[in-house]
Amino acid sequence: MDYVYGPGRNHLFVPGPVNIPEPVLRAMNRNNEDYRSPAVPAMTKTLIEDVKKIFKTTTGTPFLIPTTGTGAWESALTNTLSPGDRTISFLIGQFSLLWIDQQKRLNFGVDVIESDWGQGANLEVMASKLAADTNHTIKAICIVHNETATGVTNNLSTVRKILDHYNHPALLLVDGVSSICALDFRMDEWGVDVALTGSQKALSLPTGLGIVCASPKALEASKTAKSLRVFFDWKDYLKFYNLGTYWPYTPSIQLLYGLRAALDLLFEEGLDNVIVRHGRLAKATRLAVEAWGLKNCAQKEEWFSDTVTAVVVPPYIDSSLIVKRAWQRYNLSLGLGLNKVAGKVFRIGHLGNLNELQLLGCLAGVEMILKDVGYPIVLGSGVAAASAYLQNSIPLIKSRI
Repeated sequence: MDYVYGPGRNHLFVPGPVNIPEPVLRAMNRNNEDYRSPAVPAMTKTLIEDVKKIFKTTTGTPFLIPTTGTGAWESALTNTLSPGDRTISFLIGQFSLLWIDQQKRLNFGVDVIESDWGQGANLEVMASKLAADTNHTIKAICIVHNETATGVTNNLSTVRKILDHYNHPALLLVDGVSSICALDFRMDEWGVDVALTGSQKALSLPTGLGIVCASPKALEASKTAKSLRVFFDWKDYLKFYNLGTYWPYTPSIQLLYGLRAALDLLFEEGLDNVIVRHGRLAKATRLAVEAWGLKNCAQKEEWFSDTVTAVVVPPYIDSSLIVKRAWQRYNLSLGLGLNKVAGKVFRIGHLGNLNELQLLGCLAGVEMILKDVGYPIVLGSGVAAASAYLQNSIPLIKSRI
């Protein structure tokens, strides 16, 4: 029973947490069990090996931590850096801002490179800082791959090329919370040293698992990093990995079974197909926004996100009223504008276990809401633009051919 009941299903289109597939719900609907029995370590071993595939790594070591993305951030930082270490971090939206705040509170020396909200990371400034850092005082580059507050995606391949151009040994730490399992992500090819994601995003699980993957270089750095860490200490995990029991503390049994089911669904669809599907849903959403006469918060096509679209509203409309109206009248959940873009944008999440007809229902709802709040929209315009594109681009369902 919903805490606040509404007929039918809630249409969940925030950029996380996302819809949970029925097979995952069923997999998690189970009793507790002894995590020291042979069964849980055996399953954990398969999870660790299969999680590597979503990061596209053969050399990385994953850690399945019972936490959120915020905890995964802290794990990445405290295992690889020491207090006072210099980092470069890009401020482009609310979540990059929060990661910067965490770095400062953990006593790292943060060089903040700030861009307008709606722009990507300023890599030219990063390049100039790396060029000037002949003594290699910069120990890490911290970058959010996909900033969900503004719907902006950064080019990680270019970040790696710049680091290599200057032969700089700084670690590359990447927040992939709203990108991994939805956008193209290549940990080994792009030389990412620590990548992290959260279970409630494209993996389509409940919140509660922070998944961190560390390169051999990051593991080596962890041996000398002096940041205080206990709960997030990779060393404790590695000790139990070597023992074959895997867990330094009690895991969430239900989430592990859910992760097993979620990975199976991703692999059945094919990870490359999943990425293409997210691109298709995003393109349809952007076509609808264009048909409505509204603009994307992301200022250039190269920064457009395929997991979330932040829609800029006219100055005479408070975007928070759109989000409130969606929930109150249409049982539709949209993302609020945050911080600098509060009241200026609303966000349509299109990631995770989602198909085209679900998206069209959301777009139809948004059109009615825009009409409700006084925006001069032609009902059906965005749905028609999205439908015309999707009708020509949706493939047959692989398992039903």
